[in-house]
Amino acid sequence: MTSVETTDIISMTDEARNVVIDALNSEDNSDALALYVEVTGTRGSGYSYDLYFSDRADAPEGSVVGSDGGVTVVVPRSSVDRLRGSRLEFASEGGGGLVLVNPNIPTPEEVNPGVPAEILALGIDGPLATLAVAVLDETVNPSIASHGGRADLVALDEAERIAYVKLSGGCQGCAMSRMTLSQGIETSLREAIPELTNVIDVTDHASGVNPFYANE
Repeated sequence: MTSVETTDIISMTDEARNVVIDALNSEDNSDALALYVEVTGTRGSGYSYDLYFSDRADAPEGSVVGSDGGVTVVVPRSSVDRLRGSRLEFASEGGGGLVLVNPNIPTPEEVNPGVPAEILALGIDGPLATLAVAVLDETVNPSIASHGGRADLVALDEAERIAYVKLSGGCQGCAMSRMTLSQGIETSLREAIPELTNVIDVTDHASGVNPFYANE
């Protein structure tokens, strides 16, 4: 592990540090514990995080380990660049809690792992993509807005005529709603763009093996 000033990676406001210290002091063997801060994935257009206490001696190889105002902080190697320049703050709204303010954002590949990077790089400016966006915005989304749902075109492979679509909002967590949404999206896109050979749901980091519709 690497020992550096973790304030180069993540800093804490005085208020946040006091909250961490109070929580740390309530733990058994607090002298042996460190605050671990790591990126666990993505959520929307940002990262998701995990903050927890664990034995500082268990820091994985390559972790950045340092001290901030008497608090030992461990940042796993895979999270270092994603957290660089972050600040841990205390927010009093909603009952109060720690908030991590991160200037870094996930890459398109991190946000949409179910889409090949070379397809993401093409953007959604092609003729089929432009039409698909219009169908979603003008036909699909108005019909599912009352359920708090939304469908967005993430990418479209113009050569293979494959559309990658992501669902979000209130309908995302319900299996029946997902089925209804996928059927509605399939129907709308097929009627407007019969050239499409595949419409793939990449919601929740799907790997692209669960298409709404695929021509045989």
